Amino acid sequence: MSKLTHIDSEGKACMVDVTQKPPLFRTAGATGFISLLPETVLLVRDNNMKKGDVLTVAEIAGIQAAKQTSTLIPLCHPLQLSSIKVKAVLTQNGVSVTSEVKCIGNTGVEMEALTAVNIALLTVYDMCKAVDKQMELGEIKLLSKTKESI
Repeated sequence: MSKLTHIDSEGKACMVDVTQKPPLFRTAGATGFISLLPETVLLVRDNNMKKGDVLTVAEIAGIQAAKQTSTLIPLCHPLQLSSIKVKAVLTQNGVSVTSEVKCIGNTGVEMEALTAVNIALLTVYDMCKAVDKQMELGEIKLLSKTKESI
């Protein structure tokens, strides 16, 4: 068995047991960036991409992704999320994406926040790939993680 897999007392691979952890109000925020050529920025700004409104579609994709995190990341707990916000902002040289995720639960929502940002950025990439072969994703990071008693 790999040392990287959590093993229970019976020697079986499993998710970390969070049963004994109290439910808390949890939040997490993340950010990321995708660089675009100046011509691509203009196409996005003027809503002239063939696939549609890049920023809105990216935001919706990020929301959907946060809700699917536990199906994408094998040892991630499924959570009942109470709020997901994803904002894609066009800048002079690309698109900046931020997310904020909230829940009341036994484990944090940082993976959901990071997944939302990554999928939103990949959606921008997908929608712009026909006109921009130099896009780069980066600067993806967790901005905040909180937990408070309820």
